[in-house]
Amino acid sequence: MSGMRCGQNGCGGTVEDGYCDLCGLAPKNPGTAPVRVATGRTASSRTGSTGSSKRGMLGAGLVEVPPVPYKDPASAVMTNPQVAEGKRFCSGCGAPVGRARDGRPGRTEGFCSHCRAPYSFTPKLGKGDLVGGQYEVLGCLAHGGLGWIYLAKDRNVSDRWVVLKGVLDAGDPDARAAALAERQFLATVEHPNIVKIHNFVQDYIVMEYVGGQSLRQLREKGPLPLPQVLAYGLEILRALGYLHAQGLVYCDLKPDNVLQTEEQLKLIDLGGVHALDDEEGAIYGTIGYQAPEIADRGLSVASDLYTVGRTMAVLAFDFRGNAATFKHSLPDRLPLPESVELLLRRATDPDPDRRFWSAAEMADQLTGVLREVVAAADGNPRPAPSTLFGPELRLARTPAEAVAALPAPLPDPADPAATLLSGLAPEHVLTAAAGLKASPGVRLATARAHILLGAPQAARDLLVSDDDWRAEWYLGLADLSAGDLTGAAEAFGRIRWLLPGEAAPQLALAFCAESAALFDAVWKTDRSYVSAAFGLARVLLEGGDRAGAVVVLDSVPGTSIHYVEARTAAISSRVSVPARDDLLDAGRRLEALELDAERRQHLATEVLEAALGWVGQNGPSAETVLGAELSERSLRFGLEGCYRALARLARDPDERISLVDRANSLRPFTLL
Repeated sequence: MSGMRCGQNGCGGTVEDGYCDLCGLAPKNPGTAPVRVATGRTASSRTGSTGSSKRGMLGAGLVEVPPVPYKDPASAVMTNPQVAEGKRFCSGCGAPVGRARDGRPGRTEGFCSHCRAPYSFTPKLGKGDLVGGQYEVLGCLAHGGLGWIYLAKDRNVSDRWVVLKGVLDAGDPDARAAALAERQFLATVEHPNIVKIHNFVQDYIVMEYVGGQSLRQLREKGPLPLPQVLAYGLEILRALGYLHAQGLVYCDLKPDNVLQTEEQLKLIDLGGVHALDDEEGAIYGTIGYQAPEIADRGLSVASDLYTVGRTMAVLAFDFRGNAATFKHSLPDRLPLPESVELLLRRATDPDPDRRFWSAAEMADQLTGVLREVVAAADGNPRPAPSTLFGPELRLARTPAEAVAALPAPLPDPADPAATLLSGLAPEHVLTAAAGLKASPGVRLATARAHILLGAPQAARDLLVSDDDWRAEWYLGLADLSAGDLTGAAEAFGRIRWLLPGEAAPQLALAFCAESAALFDAVWKTDRSYVSAAFGLARVLLEGGDRAGAVVVLDSVPGTSIHYVEARTAAISSRVSVPARDDLLDAGRRLEALELDAERRQHLATEVLEAALGWVGQNGPSAETVLGAELSERSLRFGLEGCYRALARLARDPDERISLVDRANSLRPFTLL
């Protein structure tokens, strides 16, 4: 599978040897793994990257992340390398060690008083030391989970800057085993978002120097801008997706272990990298970030994705108690947009079976959420085709109309019968399905046909035992068809939790709940969902916000097939409970609009009727609307002409007579 376009949202890379050469993920295939609503699993594709993949621009082309200046290596060296006493713990039992006592400072080397394991927090290398006859040490950069990290120059390769990372405690078998395991894994790891390993010398790993700041350092002054946090999440998921494809998990993701230099993000500490099939090796993690099931179920892709959710939460808001009160949970209410909150809650669900299945799936939903957040911030839509849903099928204004208008889940491309049925009219689907081999796709297509033909119970009978998320979608649609908005909202709500980056569940919920916020979020993100604009305008109008409704309808682009309908709806909104300026504006709008004769006359009668009512309450005015002065006599003449014009256009004799009668009733009294 080479030479095809990637298909991941926002990525224009090319697939080579099964993986994208730009984002590092596998190409999208929406029908490969259906979501099980009962467990919270959703469709996903395998994720990974080849070693030759190129990095994409940080921010996925949706947001500009401020670059972090490259830090001169020499300036990064610590002048007095020490581990603070409060951060000294035994590597064997975790007990505090090396603490001050009786006025004396704590020892940097010794034995744990609880388990007698040796400890040492003293740097083993000093300035000028030569490691492996090649790497000249300049000093210490930091102290990590597996020991001191040193800056050195590679005397054999143009004096390039490198980093040496050693073992925390050479006498601790677990620490040494972890270091040796790290060597084995890292020898094959090569990804633009992961620090590059150059060599292994004695007890040290030699890796590239990455000058910049960690996400923890960037976060020190307060929560980071939300679009920036989401952009970081996408880059991290690309790196994790690559590791997962190699059968590895990162284990210890946290803000400290991710560094930004200029416009690039890198995972810089691979000390916890672990093989998925290794059930014996020591597992390293950090309280507040590590998944709760590690002790019982061990490591998994889901446990890695949990750390991504926790890291994003810490970066995005003031997450106090993340390592204590909320060690394995999120606060009840988050100061974040609903879509972001849903994504974080799914990623960090206590049940690993309810989290995202893969880095690719989480990245897909995160991209959709990022599009929504950025569009809401600057008012510019960020549309993108969905890999799970088709386009909006028709225009809907009300929940009843939404049944036939909402986007339909895309059929599984591996099921040709389902693909065939998706292109047929509902009545033809039932006939065709009877002659096809039964499959999940055929069952879903048949259920949809029953719903559109007004038989929601027949659809429920077909779907009641199906745990595919598409079945849940059609159960919600069946409830919507039957007028059960509460049941429909519950079903669509479950889909929205599974797919927080998709517009279709948001739109469906908006119709169920008459939610201006959900309509607005969909419309601001993607102007192809015109039903969101009409639904939002209707809700605003019913709430008395006529001006807001008109603004929304005016935002329907001229390229939309519903542009004229939006303009006529704006005119009707203007004159629903009009002021004088509303009447004048409605008249100007109608004069500028290209309409057929019958539609123009109908709309003109609506405007003039509203004007006549206004004059009855407020008295005449010198202004004119559609050529008629704002006086009772002039408006009645105008209305008479409109109704007579409609009578001439009427095809039904009874309707023609009714229109003429209406014209006669409006004609002012005259002597002629």
